Amino acid sequence: MTKLCATADLTTEQSDMLAAVREFVDARILPVATELEHRDEYPTEIVAAMKEMGIFGLTIDEEFGGLGQSLLTYALVVEELSRGWMSVSGIVNTHFIVAYLLQQHGTVEQKQKYLPRLAAGELTGAFSMSEPGLGSDVAAIKTSATPTDDGTYRIDGQKMWLTNGGSSSLVAVLVRTPEGSDRPHRNLTTFLIEKTPGFGEVAPGLSIPGKIEKMGYKGVDTTELVFDGYRIEATEILGGQPGHGFYQMMDGVEVGRVNVAARGVGVANRAFELGASYAQQRETFGKPIAQHQAVLFRLAEMGTKVEAAHQMVVRAARIKDAGQRNDLEAGMAKYLASEYCRDVVEDAFRIHGGYGFAKEYEIERLYREAPMLLIGEGTADIQRMIIGRRLLENYAL
Repeated sequence: MTKLCATADLTTEQSDMLAAVREFVDARILPVATELEHRDEYPTEIVAAMKEMGIFGLTIDEEFGGLGQSLLTYALVVEELSRGWMSVSGIVNTHFIVAYLLQQHGTVEQKQKYLPRLAAGELTGAFSMSEPGLGSDVAAIKTSATPTDDGTYRIDGQKMWLTNGGSSSLVAVLVRTPEGSDRPHRNLTTFLIEKTPGFGEVAPGLSIPGKIEKMGYKGVDTTELVFDGYRIEATEILGGQPGHGFYQMMDGVEVGRVNVAARGVGVANRAFELGASYAQQRETFGKPIAQHQAVLFRLAEMGTKVEAAHQMVVRAARIKDAGQRNDLEAGMAKYLASEYCRDVVEDAFRIHGGYGFAKEYEIERLYREAPMLLIGEGTADIQRMIIGRRLLENYAL
């Protein structure tokens, strides 16, 4: 019988790749994930192994040393990685978005300079939009890049919620420039900033203060990014022209939302596995609790939600792979998958009873990880706004 999250019409290459990743997750991630997460430790050995497997170059074109795979393949890989430990998929996701931005919007010189190193894992990527005083209101960005007399730009300001902020070596940063127009979102420019991994001053005028302590999503570092007179060449503007950053980043976020939805499916799938396993072993009133109707119905709802979210992810990824706009489908997938993930994890937690509250049980970790998906890559409310507006466009009177 087919298990949850099976995907129709995959090539042999895709199926083999997913089987290899699943085997890797079972052998190398699941046995150590909870221990590393409790220590908030970066998974150095896991990341090194993923680089050897080619995962860091999964979607990068073959001419630059990557595997040239589709967004669908990537999303399915993310599901598998998140089933093991969501933080691992977060490390890959920010890297993937930077590579995507370069492939879609970079100059020929920028692609040649960065993509081969990203594919090999020599560079690890991160991207930054948020600031301390704003989240989803991207057009309100205050961090500024000012042209100087010598042809460079001086960047000043503070960015927030930077995944891989300390461990990354190439950051795509959205800032405000004077070029563009009088409309706020048309004065935004994306810069490609190469830096030394680590904390403190990582380049003259550029500092990573330290890790932000979080409830969950541990192991991957989340940081601020502080600019104080940082100088950068105009050649590091993504695409070579200022004023296009808003559209570039929104394109990146569109695929990023597919990724977050895939993460939700992976975490929910693991929660279902844990709940189903425990319910068949734990006995009350002389029989396994899975045979009690209350628990059986709960498992039925959990499995249905995992499968529905997976199908939404597949649809959103395939539309983007076909070269079509997918902000509606990506928003729907992200919204549904993150909400369902929260539901499924909580139901698995309830099935575990008091043991779900103990740190030695894996469900405790998932219970702290799931809430991040409700806010990452745009909150649920932002998704509803996007979905509603797009629906009205499609059904306009």
